[in-house]
Amino acid sequence: MAGPVNPVKLEVLRHALQAVAEEMGAVLTRTALSPNIKDRRDCSTAVYTPDGRLVAQAEHIPLHLGLMPAVVKAVLADFPAPGLSPGDVVMINDPYVSGSHLPDICLLSPVFYRQRPLALVANLAHHVDVGGSVPGSMSTTATEIFQEGLRIPPLLLRRAGQLNEELLRLLTHNVRTAGEFAADIRAQLNANELGAGRLQELAGRYGADVLQRYMEAMMDYAERRLLAALEGMPAGVYDFEDYLEGDGLSRREINIRVRLQRHSGGLTVDFTGTHPQVAGPVNATRGVTLACVYYVVKAVLDPGLPSNDGLVRSLQVITPPGSLVNPAFPAPVAHANINTAQRIADVLLGALSGALPLRVTAAGTGSMSNFTVGGLDAAGRYYSYVETCGGGQGAKYGQDGMDGVHVHMTNTRNTPVEVIELSYPLRVERYALASGSGGPGKYRGGLGLVREITVLGEEATVAVSSERAVHPPWGLAGGRPGERARVALLPPAESDPAPVVAAPGNGDPGKFTARVPAGSRVILQTAGGGGYGDPLERDPALVQLDVAEGLLSRDAAREDYGVVLTAELTVDEAATECLRRKIRD
Repeated sequence: MAGPVNPVKLEVLRHALQAVAEEMGAVLTRTALSPNIKDRRDCSTAVYTPDGRLVAQAEHIPLHLGLMPAVVKAVLADFPAPGLSPGDVVMINDPYVSGSHLPDICLLSPVFYRQRPLALVANLAHHVDVGGSVPGSMSTTATEIFQEGLRIPPLLLRRAGQLNEELLRLLTHNVRTAGEFAADIRAQLNANELGAGRLQELAGRYGADVLQRYMEAMMDYAERRLLAALEGMPAGVYDFEDYLEGDGLSRREINIRVRLQRHSGGLTVDFTGTHPQVAGPVNATRGVTLACVYYVVKAVLDPGLPSNDGLVRSLQVITPPGSLVNPAFPAPVAHANINTAQRIADVLLGALSGALPLRVTAAGTGSMSNFTVGGLDAAGRYYSYVETCGGGQGAKYGQDGMDGVHVHMTNTRNTPVEVIELSYPLRVERYALASGSGGPGKYRGGLGLVREITVLGEEATVAVSSERAVHPPWGLAGGRPGERARVALLPPAESDPAPVVAAPGNGDPGKFTARVPAGSRVILQTAGGGGYGDPLERDPALVQLDVAEGLLSRDAAREDYGVVLTAELTVDEAATECLRRKIRD
């Protein structure tokens, strides 16, 4: 069906398709068994054209959604669309095909309307265990991907509506938390079934030809909007470099370098000069790197830009083979999502700060701060607690950073304390904002989080992976850095109480994997966000409010912001003006 595109219908169908993806996500989280999916919502859902181009996605996890197009294209290379049938479902998790890490399992389903291919639906969910050397499948000391768990190439999990029970049995036989694994897979199947049904309803209401024509129009619209947004970015070349603080095996700094070039045809993003791939599990596949580029470009240039294939058409991304941002098999990759993706986002933002300084945030907490504990519970069953902890968001022009949130490449929730203690043999001793950890500035950086957990019952394996323990998150426009991250492992009370900071037996200050006895405590404090602007220009009333709410100490108010408070916690305006003048002089 040909004819002009009606802009009203375009918006109606665009939001209808996004609603399909959102409802898929709701079904997935409501029917999953593991707290990692049902409570933390570590999953994503999307709709694609029959040939694998992204049309609409739910507002879930930027990292997943940016790399899922690579997953879909890889699946279609092994299972071309013409060979797929109604009721088929393809499963995959191999990072060297799909781009993510092994715990992220993707299910893709073709959607038909009156025996004609209409679309594809897909979802990706982080499973709490997929085998490997440690519970949670997230060892910080892996040296090859075989140590990280089961690699699943594109395989038919369901053929014409019939579940491949043998395949599911094989997979559950090789993971520690078999019950949760099988239940979460079935939740993923539920999500795709719901998505397919909703798309068929849309085709019945508007016609399949109309729906597919408007899918194409949505992608063309996104392409035009991105090109228009790029017109607001000054032409030129913008460079930035930042560092990871180790790969889990050593303290060696690992650089990530980017060069952005805005030109008439779009934007070139070049990672030439980035460190070669490393021995530890922080290597980021090209799919992860692309996801970071897509996220930052949208967030800075046009946050309301529709997330579909049109966004990527004007972007050229160069990732040198064999580098940290495009490693060769079988390099380990488990913690690239956790740490490397966040540093890639930081360097992209740092480069864009040279072109669009009023739109870019200072550096945020810098890591998803992975925290896993696994072992046997009192009944002899395996458990795997998987968490990523938020931190401080970087401040930006006109806005303080948010406190205790995930930033950039993830937006999962933190598991509620009650869920942790109900589901696992763990006790949460403390869960709080880290007072004073936000970078000082006219606009304050967000505060980091503190999570302190005691292992109960039996010996367990603990793995922690964080960043910004050495290099604090940088500020912008005179803003100061946020406070560094800290990790500590404390033995049981009856033994030596002195904390062992970071990894027993390795040199990375923010990453370790260790067997610990019952009664051990793990303390993780995530980094605060960098500040924006001169701290001496911050409104004293805002400083007073931060002190009143326990986010800042009196001493910090005086030393960092030049604000003097009375015993009644009011601003002494004369003393403040005098102190600020003295500091400036």
